[in-house]
Amino acid sequence: MVIGYIRPCYDDLHCEVQEKLLSDLQCDRIIKEEHSSSKRRIQLKQLLELIENDDVIVVARLFALADSTRHLQELLEVIEEKGAILKSLDEDIDTCSSVCYSFVDILKHLVKFQSDVVSEKTKNGMYEAKQKGIHSGRPKKSDENVTRAIAMYQSKKFSLNEITEETGISKSTLYRYLEH
Repeated sequence: MVIGYIRPCYDDLHCEVQEKLLSDLQCDRIIKEEHSSSKRRIQLKQLLELIENDDVIVVARLFALADSTRHLQELLEVIEEKGAILKSLDEDIDTCSSVCYSFVDILKHLVKFQSDVVSEKTKNGMYEAKQKGIHSGRPKKSDENVTRAIAMYQSKKFSLNEITEETGISKSTLYRYLEH
């Protein structure tokens, strides 16, 4: 049996891209996780219980399956123990293939996978912070201080150090506001 596994990620919240890729392969079954949380992977647990010898698990990319390199290793061990096969489309990985992967290729895939993990966690963290009203980046300087710093600069009576000390506006911030 060919079983596709998909889960939401920041760039594919409704799994449409993954679903399209896997449906093109004519999977016998597609198992879809309802959320991207790494803690409540109910469908993944069911998938691991369901698979049998010679079943093929297909994912669009490794990140859809695992949340970390260690998690990927653990999942691969379970899949291998059950005699199943893993195929990852994005990384062009097929654990059934007798093709030998060079160490460089393996490392390249692991680096990309780890990058996907970090990127996804960062995007989710920023999204959650935004929902709570927390904005990333440097805090804005008050308009009053910026206006005062610009007036001081344009009066040509103050040095940049004096303006910075008096208003708390750095030279680079002052120049950025002056450009606009």
